[in-house]
Amino acid sequence: MSDQTASGPIHDAIPEGDDRLRKVCNDCGYIAYENPKIVTGAVCTWEDQILLCKRAIEPKAGYWTIPSGFLELEETMEQGAIRETWEEARAKIVITSLIGIYEIPHISQIYIAYRADMISPDFAPGFESEDVKLYAFDDIPWDDLAFPTIRWSLEKFHENNGPIMATHAP
Repeated sequence: MSDQTASGPIHDAIPEGDDRLRKVCNDCGYIAYENPKIVTGAVCTWEDQILLCKRAIEPKAGYWTIPSGFLELEETMEQGAIRETWEEARAKIVITSLIGIYEIPHISQIYIAYRADMISPDFAPGFESEDVKLYAFDDIPWDDLAFPTIRWSLEKFHENNGPIMATHAP
């Protein structure tokens, strides 16, 4: 598919050789494919505590999350998790392993969660966070988590590996 964009009226049609309704340009035949969004994030630890961000934006403003967000173009999933952690928590991390991949078809998202060590204990709220804190696993505000994927990621993190000491140099 070329980089061209539609130049004429758009209509819903099933393109030849396809089996789904798509947005198609009447004049040039351009097809606008809509695909799932990829969300990437990290369960970041400093010593035996987990970094959580309190959302300052919708959806779910005021609820807690791990640093995460939509993957950008020309970015790996790990790079996205590192970037999101910096944007939301002003923390620098090193990705150490994959926690899980979660399919969420009803909202057309794929969620990838990593385990990461914080490089230092430094963090602060970024533009999208009203607060950022380190929590022991048992102290996580479970009733105030923003999304089911956050709970799944935290539970899988704990189930598979539990909190570990960070592997960074002091």
